[in-house]
Amino acid sequence: MGTETHDDAGVYRLTDDLAIVQTIDFFPPVVNDPFVYGQIAAANALSDVYAMGGNPRTALNLVGYPDDKLSLDWLGRILEGGAERCQAAHTTIVGGHTVRDNEIKFGMAVTGTVHPQRIITNAGARPGDKLVLTKALGTGFITTAHKAGECPEEVFQVACASMVQLNDIGRDAMLELAAHAATDITGFGLAGHAFEMAEGSRTTIALNLGALPILPGAEKLARRPYLTRASTTNASYVAASLRIDGEPDPVRLEFFYDAQTSGGLLISMPPDRVDRLLTTLRANGAAAATVIGEVLPRSEYALILRT
Repeated sequence: MGTETHDDAGVYRLTDDLAIVQTIDFFPPVVNDPFVYGQIAAANALSDVYAMGGNPRTALNLVGYPDDKLSLDWLGRILEGGAERCQAAHTTIVGGHTVRDNEIKFGMAVTGTVHPQRIITNAGARPGDKLVLTKALGTGFITTAHKAGECPEEVFQVACASMVQLNDIGRDAMLELAAHAATDITGFGLAGHAFEMAEGSRTTIALNLGALPILPGAEKLARRPYLTRASTTNASYVAASLRIDGEPDPVRLEFFYDAQTSGGLLISMPPDRVDRLLTTLRANGAAAATVIGEVLPRSEYALILRT
């Protein structure tokens, strides 16, 4: 598995029954608490392995840090946060690399394992499947507003809990119930990642705008100046392949494009197993898990947004 379908991680077969899953991700702080930032960055990096149906095994820390300007105490807390999430994921940190940088950056290169016959890709969605999203949307607006000191604390804490949550919940459920396809929702937003699933599987994905799960309190923040630059680029990325049916609510439409940090899994599931999937997800902590659309035969458009 390489770059052909814009999947979440690379997969390399070692033997007939063993393949390695490899991914890398890092970014500047999205929150002010260094420990929580470390947790979020680690959960985000681990998510790509989960999205492929794999088990993360080892991780390497990736750090850019202005040690000539900031105390190393802050860096220590970042690494502690990352280590906590890796411990929760039964993943061993085996090393890393650090460079001096003008801007703090942290993330991980993660290696996992998967049986070659149990790989879940973004290219397996089939017409008739239902689409389930495992986490609520809105982390981009909330973290941007928080940096500006304009986000209510209770809204921010709910968003942090969502970003820190590991996507092993979705991985376990989709493997148990034999999902057809999956991808995690991160920087390209729901719009971009759903588009890549449609392109990879040569289907059309229809999403219901009103069904999208949204983090509590996020709707009030889905406006300027809390719209990120990525919202505009994500909208441009899918514009030529998107049909919008009806007049969309402009606020809810922003959640379609909002770049997510450590978002949930978008799972393409046969309709007769959807209820069991939702029950399993919610019972294991994915409280926001929701059916948000369906997979259709390929048409003129890769994406259809129903309002």
